[in-house]
Amino acid sequence: MDLATLLFWIFAVILVGAALLVVGLRNIVHSALALVMVFAMAAGIYVLLSASFIAIVQILIYVGAVTILILFALMLTRITGQRQTNPANKLWPVAAIICIGVGATIIYAVSSSQMAVKNVVSTSEVAKQLPDNVVRIGQLLYSPIHYSYVLPFEIASLVLLVAIVGAIVIGRED
Repeated sequence: MDLATLLFWIFAVILVGAALLVVGLRNIVHSALALVMVFAMAAGIYVLLSASFIAIVQILIYVGAVTILILFALMLTRITGQRQTNPANKLWPVAAIICIGVGATIIYAVSSSQMAVKNVVSTSEVAKQLPDNVVRIGQLLYSPIHYSYVLPFEIASLVLLVAIVGAIVIGRED
């Protein structure tokens, strides 16, 4: 077993454990912190797949922005004095049966697929063949010679700025 395989299994076990904590913990703030661990382990798996840009985006967007947004929403709802802020649902046995069925279907599809079994290639061989995706994305975004995506990128940032200002106006107490 090489180092990449060992790291994958470590990341995968922590990711699944943290995902179970997200849905199982009774304190919603603790669930949000377990969600940070899920996102971080997913970023680790992206790094193992040589997808460094997606790993960086995973950390910046999901761990940084989405989790902070969830925590701000929790702070604005003013849940005070409650020990269990994430109450238990009575339908968890039905959910467990559905999850087992979906998991079994995925395992069957992957194990019986011609493409999944036939095209097993080590990730180091794939990484040697592909160019650095961060450099290519940077060239697509900001290239002065070829068509670039600077204008759509700036329009997206303007839309996000308007959304932030709108959230501040809505959340402001009068």
